[in-house]
Amino acid sequence: MATAASNPKINLISSQHIDGAAVYDKSGKEIGKIDHFMIDMESGRVLYAVVEFCGFMCLHPGHHPLPWTSLKYDRDCRGYFADVTQDLVESAPDYTDESWMDREWETRVHQHYAAQPYWQESGGPSVA
Repeated sequence: MATAASNPKINLISSQHIDGAAVYDKSGKEIGKIDHFMIDMESGRVLYAVVEFCGFMCLHPGHHPLPWTSLKYDRDCRGYFADVTQDLVESAPDYTDESWMDREWETRVHQHYAAQPYWQESGGPSVA
């Protein structure tokens, strides 16, 4: 059976290798770890990575959703890079369990991170 290491054309990865994966800012500083995903039940697409951030000296711990499209995987460091700063994450729109059903909240999150909303992508789920 071929693996991604023996065949670089394979882009599959098990979720067990993503939970806990490091998230880096664009300068390469680790700013958090992926805690879990939010997945569209109909399409199966990952829409958000909920990242556990600690903040400066861990004064502002918390979980913040990042649009999945704002993360780019780096094979060398086996982690994800995002064009974010600690301040940007800490100023992100707050969320609750009900936020996931609020398109206005989702719009604010995508605008905050300058990420294209998944519902505007071709072939993306169009959840109301």
